[in-house]
Amino acid sequence: MFLTRGDRENKTMQKMVARMNLVVCFVAAVGWYCTAETCTGTRDVSECSQADKEVESVAELYKSGLPWMSRLPRPISYRLLRVIDADLAVWEKKGFIPEEEFSEKKRIHTATHYQIIDHKLYREASCMFPFRCSGVEHFILEIINKLPDMELLINVHDYPVSVKFAQPIPVFSFSKVADEHWDIMYPAWTFWEGGPAVWPIYPTGLGRWDLQEAEKWPWEKKLKKGFFRGSRTSEERDPLIRLSRKEPDLVDAQYSKNQAWKSDADTLHMPPAKEIKLEEHCKYRYLFNFRGVAASFRFKHLFLCKSLVLHVGDQWLEFFYPALKPWVHYIPVKQDLSNARELLEFAMDNDDIAREIAERGYKFIWDHLDMKDISCYWEKLLLRYAKLIKHTVKRKKDFKQIMPKD
Repeated sequence: MFLTRGDRENKTMQKMVARMNLVVCFVAAVGWYCTAETCTGTRDVSECSQADKEVESVAELYKSGLPWMSRLPRPISYRLLRVIDADLAVWEKKGFIPEEEFSEKKRIHTATHYQIIDHKLYREASCMFPFRCSGVEHFILEIINKLPDMELLINVHDYPVSVKFAQPIPVFSFSKVADEHWDIMYPAWTFWEGGPAVWPIYPTGLGRWDLQEAEKWPWEKKLKKGFFRGSRTSEERDPLIRLSRKEPDLVDAQYSKNQAWKSDADTLHMPPAKEIKLEEHCKYRYLFNFRGVAASFRFKHLFLCKSLVLHVGDQWLEFFYPALKPWVHYIPVKQDLSNARELLEFAMDNDDIAREIAERGYKFIWDHLDMKDISCYWEKLLLRYAKLIKHTVKRKKDFKQIMPKD
């Protein structure tokens, strides 16, 4: 099909209008977020129809360096603490968590049962994912002397377990869909060790981040294209893979193997790509993040590249997601990826904006998700939770004491 000159001009004009709308959405998001005195606004970024009234004043705030970032309290922001409010609300309204929730008959057996008694940590004998349990235990043991007696159920599987069409279960999970699950979110084990096993590079999990490797790729040296590498845990990723095959200069997106790989059909009818370390993602300017079985373990790591993160979909959460804002810390992408190409072109055409969003995303993770912040969140979460345990916690005979690692 051949386009006339008029057709081409119309398409060019449509593309320019679409990009202008993206800019308006961006400044509207920045304006809402940084002018609210306490950073607690509830206005949705999609309300772009009113943004033209705000562009002038918001542009000035943008130029001044977004001073709201320096006002976020340390060591953990108010928005993160609101996650605890939301997650414990159903139990705090009731006033306590019944002892029978921890009984053998009733409790969820995909969760691991822990007890804290006299500042000692005990756990049932078995844990299906030892490295994941170890990552959780590291943070609890760090603050064990500050914690009162309690017992808790910690789910170290990928998927949450307490669904909202049933009675709530007081189970801790690293990820959930807020409208669908009661699970209490906690910082995933991957902040220490026991992340997803990516064979053959990370056989025991992603673990911690090699910042020195990431620093090798400042913005000026990064390749100006989109990038994704991961297994086909969901068909939602397929459109980006197809776009990459069609326009390899725009985006490099390929499927790699996972433990379930059997044939090229599992990598969209092409041989699997070679696995690469997450640090090697840093050589690209634009990094795509998808959910996996649940929320993506790689999300927080991608920001540390100081690359622009394009985050696909908005349903799945980890505890820190609500503190991040689209168009301030990352660029949101529709779940069906229908706007992925347009957003990549926008980022390439507006390098200053793309770079500043990338810098703010990095700064948020660096300033608010270091090890002290994670430990602080665990402490605040467990101290609030402990107030709901009214019964006397008695050590189960078959539970073993978990000792700190040397």
